[in-house]
Amino acid sequence: METETRERRSEPRHKTHLEVDYAADSTFMYAYITDISSTGIFVGTEELQPVGTILQLRFSPSSESTPIEVEGEVMWNTERATEDATPGMGIRFTDMGEKTRLRVLEIVRKIAYLADESDN
Repeated sequence: METETRERRSEPRHKTHLEVDYAADSTFMYAYITDISSTGIFVGTEELQPVGTILQLRFSPSSESTPIEVEGEVMWNTERATEDATPGMGIRFTDMGEKTRLRVLEIVRKIAYLADESDN
């Protein structure tokens, strides 16, 4: 399923390690974003939400910046840790305003740039 998921993505994901708070209904959770693109994230967690669940997400690239608050939908999840993956959820951003979209894109570009620099 992971290969199929990667092939369906319209944007490349970039490895990262960002704290994220998220809420579904009255349940509040805390985890880490392990990869990000301009259209979604993977949240590494064992506290999985069902596919189709709408989450309110809040994350920031640094402690000094204003957090990004965006809605996302759980598109897939995995319970098992493998050599290539941790348990967690693939989340697609939904209902994102232009200002938020630009901030997310800025974060993604910065992460991609830093990854390219470390490869050299």
